[in-house]
Amino acid sequence: MNKFNLKVLLLLSLGHCVTDIYQGSLPVILPFLKAKLDLSYTTAGVLLIASNVASSVVQPIFGFFSDRKGKPLLMPLGVFCAGLGFSLAALPSNYIVLLALVLLSGLGVAAFHPEGFKTASFFTGDRKAAGMSIFSVGGNLGFALAPIAALTVVTHYGLDYLPVMMFFALAFLTLLFVYWKKVAIPEMATFGLKKGGDAATPEGARAAMVLLIAAVVMRAWTQFGLISYIPFYYIDYLKGDPLYAGQLLTVFLISGVIGTLAGGHLADHVGHKRLFVISLALSAVVLPLIFVVDGFLLMTVFALLGFFLISSFAVTMVISQRLLPNNVGMASGLIAGFAIGTGGVGVTILGVIADAYGVYFALQSIMILPIAGFMLSLFIKYPHIYKDKISST
Repeated sequence: MNKFNLKVLLLLSLGHCVTDIYQGSLPVILPFLKAKLDLSYTTAGVLLIASNVASSVVQPIFGFFSDRKGKPLLMPLGVFCAGLGFSLAALPSNYIVLLALVLLSGLGVAAFHPEGFKTASFFTGDRKAAGMSIFSVGGNLGFALAPIAALTVVTHYGLDYLPVMMFFALAFLTLLFVYWKKVAIPEMATFGLKKGGDAATPEGARAAMVLLIAAVVMRAWTQFGLISYIPFYYIDYLKGDPLYAGQLLTVFLISGVIGTLAGGHLADHVGHKRLFVISLALSAVVLPLIFVVDGFLLMTVFALLGFFLISSFAVTMVISQRLLPNNVGMASGLIAGFAIGTGGVGVTILGVIADAYGVYFALQSIMILPIAGFMLSLFIKYPHIYKDKISST
């Protein structure tokens, strides 16, 4: 059995962090790009849509090619393209060139993730969920750091200094190539072993995978819906302090980082599917409380909500990889890319609801999503076929 390797997992987690810094930075610099090129809201929105599609929805395609033949170079190439496309976005004066750079950055993000999750799984040993949580939390941190990093550069030095952001990618790539043999050789060895004989795919795995994807979509839709509409609710509807709304989201996201690590470690003891089901159930119970408490209690509710909701992120990745043991890259792309990306797109539906019935009703409608995810998760067939105790559910 492959051994748990904390050093390599931390290195891969750093790459995950760097990649998601670029993905998470685009929305905060979009107003500056809009002003520079005199874009309309529609054309500016197209940039976000293009980035989301390129970085999320197409991930399974990279996963498919990763499974056909070991492609460890997708990791450094993905980080490089993600950084290059974003860092050069401030330079063009032509919209089409800007769109091409946004697509390049998005495709870099899409290339890194399936290969990154696949490689990380090799170094998790018999602590699958705990190891995957270490890799996954890098992405959470990347999104949390993205606004700070990008806005610090743009507001202090100007949009023309955006290429400075390439430093993150170059620093990571330098570190990665120092340890390249430790990271890449197992990937090649895994490919060689796979050619000798495929692992058995659990019975009913494809149906279970469909249910898992649907449940993850509900979880992601809940998460992105809250991130998008909490500011509207507290600023526009309640006429509250914008800083307070920002503090609520910060607490929510930081608790999600803690939840990702804690959920991974806990799942290795209570079971992967069981942790997923419980996390959705607790999220469904806590979410309505945001409408009935305020002050310190509201901060506490958001902390619990972020912890419970996001605690299953790494766990669902492990479940998908074990349901499709011969297509780990594809499984990773389906969960980290397609399912989560689709959940993000679902926020558009909340916008339609908000336009028709108001922001308050749109935010309330989110309450049904974790309930739906919980119901779907109950029917996921995650078989008791693994010898190690951590996979029992």
